Amino acid sequence: MNERTTVDGTVRSVIFHNAENGYTVLKLNTLDGESVTVVGCIPGAAPGEGMSVTGAWETHPQHGEQLRAEEVERHLPEDPAEIYSFLSSGVCKGLGPTTAKRMVEKFGEETLSVLEQSPERLTVLRGMTKKKARELSEAFRQTMGLRRLMAFLSRYELPPILATRLRERYGNSALSILTENPWLLSMDDNGVSFTLTDRIAMSMGFPPDSEQRVQAAIVYNLNYQEKNGHVFLPDGKLVDTTARLLNCPPELAARGLETLLAQGVLVRETVGNAEACYLRRMWEAETSAQIRLEALLSAAPDKSRQADRVLDEVEQSLHVTYAEHQREAVRLAAKVGVLILTGGPGTGKTTTVRGIVSLFRRMGLDMELSAPTGRAAQRLGEVTGMEARTVHRLLGMTRDEETGQTVFTKSEKDPLQTDAVIVDEMSMVDLPLFSALLRALRPGTRLVLVGDADQLPSVGPGNVFSDLIRSGRIQTVFLREVFRQAEQSAIIRNAHAVNTGQAPRLQNDQGDFFFLRRFAPEQAAATIVELCRTRLPDNMGIPSEQIQVLTPTRKGVCGTVELNRRLQEALNPKDPGKRELRWGDTLFREGDKVMQTRNNYDVVWVKPDNSAGTGIFNGDVGKILEIDPSGQSMLIDFDGRAAPFSPEMLNELELAYAITVHKAQGSEYRAAVLAAVPAARSLMTRGVLYTALTRARELLILVGDPYAVGEMAANNWQQRRYSGLYWRLNHA
Repeated sequence: MNERTTVDGTVRSVIFHNAENGYTVLKLNTLDGESVTVVGCIPGAAPGEGMSVTGAWETHPQHGEQLRAEEVERHLPEDPAEIYSFLSSGVCKGLGPTTAKRMVEKFGEETLSVLEQSPERLTVLRGMTKKKARELSEAFRQTMGLRRLMAFLSRYELPPILATRLRERYGNSALSILTENPWLLSMDDNGVSFTLTDRIAMSMGFPPDSEQRVQAAIVYNLNYQEKNGHVFLPDGKLVDTTARLLNCPPELAARGLETLLAQGVLVRETVGNAEACYLRRMWEAETSAQIRLEALLSAAPDKSRQADRVLDEVEQSLHVTYAEHQREAVRLAAKVGVLILTGGPGTGKTTTVRGIVSLFRRMGLDMELSAPTGRAAQRLGEVTGMEARTVHRLLGMTRDEETGQTVFTKSEKDPLQTDAVIVDEMSMVDLPLFSALLRALRPGTRLVLVGDADQLPSVGPGNVFSDLIRSGRIQTVFLREVFRQAEQSAIIRNAHAVNTGQAPRLQNDQGDFFFLRRFAPEQAAATIVELCRTRLPDNMGIPSEQIQVLTPTRKGVCGTVELNRRLQEALNPKDPGKRELRWGDTLFREGDKVMQTRNNYDVVWVKPDNSAGTGIFNGDVGKILEIDPSGQSMLIDFDGRAAPFSPEMLNELELAYAITVHKAQGSEYRAAVLAAVPAARSLMTRGVLYTALTRARELLILVGDPYAVGEMAANNWQQRRYSGLYWRLNHA
């Protein structure tokens, strides 16, 4: 990592500025008389203002040495000449060089304070009306508001890009809102830890027993627990964990909880043996899902009498012979409003889905096919011969410009105009997404949910697929028979063995399943790199871009961070012909394989046929096609969708030569290599091993410690998730 340095000076010129995200390239005249190029998020930068920039030096292929700003402290100009440069640069909307010159000639060093605080004095200038003076003053105050917000963040070493995000969310009042409640910094996915926010608030003079502090900690606690899969927390647990977070008496946390319940911010309801405390939006998602699911279950027309005849036609047209449970699934799809189809690899889920699709076609039903990820949707479309979209795209996901929250254009007010919806990889669907899907279905719409119940649960809150199956309220077909053709695959045989708690067979005579024994993590990492660089491409004819390295963890020699560094060096080494862009500890290079790590609804993409759309979502994998010579953007190809990314969006990207098993859910790879070395026990589980094994289509290689593999197969630990959907379906 490059060493940080601080440079003081005055802005000489602004070379480039992106108004949407604040990304700026400027020239800074230092106190030593040198000229320095500064790049980074510096909204509203203008010639004449003073800056203290802290960051790391980097060398741009075309533009040479430049300082990437990580912290920026800004000072308004005091010298009349610098004030003129500042105002004439366009920093204030509606104020041009001529008016700026008149202002400075009249008010000198007082110009900026007059403009901001005493606009009525401007009317002495020729042609300046009261209305014009007020408009200029308001525009200047908005500019100053953003600068002061940045100064506030800089004081606590928070990134400048956060100012743009906060301004979008809270408008011109962002600074005053944060001054009144600094704990908002740790809310709304702003990326600031509660510990840091709390320290900021304490430095601002807020008392430790502040009601705001306690309430903010409770809300933060519930938001944080969503990332662990919880929909709610029992009230006792919520009070105890909040008290530990704040190091305060439980009574204080309990009083804060009661206040939030009285305000309607939280909802408490008896769920089983727990007094469940929900954030209101999560309570609404869960209750809405239960109510709407009940409606679908009660409104199903029975069309099963034609099912057997249609089944025979389907078998003839698809040239298949269905097994008993497969026929049952297709019959039930004609009969019931909601159907679950579940089974492991090789049990015929895909063939059965094709049958259901053919059945619905013959019944004259319009249908939509969907899956949680782009890769899974693409695969579903390929096997059915129909268009399939991600659930997010199906629902028309976008971002509310005022609140910054995720919203869907499809809902009960504007439902999907379809008769049936089939969702694949259902184990990945969390509660908020499932609830949104149900809200977008018209009464009587058929719903078929397909997935592998033994895979890892969704990354987001809830345990939807498992809850639906366990409830017993929904017709469920379990495909357990592994077909003879699939049984020839050692990948599938070993996956089913792992699912029963047996260790996979590690002998290397199995055709598509290999184990390379490497006890030392350093040796395992070196072997993984060699497999991807030469051994599989040269010996097996599998190009490196069709190989995915998987690992249970981000940390250590065989974690994603270190493996990505090594694999980048081996598969896409430094080259004079390849431009690079460094962001924090990550170096991005043209040709790199990258993954989007959060939903971004604003990214515009274009396909080769010139059709366009918006949105790149968490888990989407792409390749860096081009890094702009100026370092102002990069072009990334996400499965045929070319999307431009500015440097300030790079915190949403990471290298994807190696990814965690959790991130691989919903994807299938021609070849997968799993780093099987010891890690945290909560990651070395049967579910992780089973999910990793089922990601490989043609070849799977385990590299590591045989004892670690055995421990994973034996460790059936599953984190308990606080979720009420199962209980609600059984106590409706």
